Amino acid sequence: MKILSAVFVFAFFVLSANAQQTASVQMECRDLTAAGNVLGPEESLVNGMACHVVKQAKPQTATTTQVVSAAPKPEIKATPTEPTTSPAPVAIPVGQPSAAPVSTKIVSGSKVYITPMDGFESYLAAALNKKKVPLVAVGDPAFADYIISGTSQDKKAGWAKIVFMGNIHSDNSASVTMTDKKTGAIVFAYAVDKKSTLHGQQTTAEACAKHLKNKIEDDSK
Repeated sequence: MKILSAVFVFAFFVLSANAQQTASVQMECRDLTAAGNVLGPEESLVNGMACHVVKQAKPQTATTTQVVSAAPKPEIKATPTEPTTSPAPVAIPVGQPSAAPVSTKIVSGSKVYITPMDGFESYLAAALNKKKVPLVAVGDPAFADYIISGTSQDKKAGWAKIVFMGNIHSDNSASVTMTDKKTGAIVFAYAVDKKSTLHGQQTTAEACAKHLKNKIEDDSK
């Protein structure tokens, strides 16, 4: 055997009690005779050689880094703030009407209902047809566009007038009003007073119809 120190590395494995962890020990040895068979302070005799434990660097233990998932940030929604100032008032032009004016024109070809007037309504319906007034008389106000109402008075000649004057004619008067059923506006009004008429209510009814026709023709222009 050579005089120079021989270095041997022995690995010793020691099983732990739970057989889960394994530890290793590394030793360095030299020939004992080369140093006069003298053991050093930290050496021990192993198989005729002086050996001592080699200090190893402490293995670094793996550390687990706990990853904490970042909690989602709450979504912040901006809520619109109410205006602190009140809206500016809307200017209303002075002198302009707030609504369209109600028309008083009579539409040609419309339907008209004549209310009962102590028999005068029959004379008036006949007069509308005779004078060719462009209106259609209906017997139910629910289907009418216009309503005609009024009064009539027929004053017969007295016996004195007949005997002394020989006049058998009567005095007759009538007044009629025509109203727009939808708007309630009066579109026509007429009053007539006939003296010594031969045909009484027929004459006054035809006078009303004549003026009503003229009103319709004027409205259509």
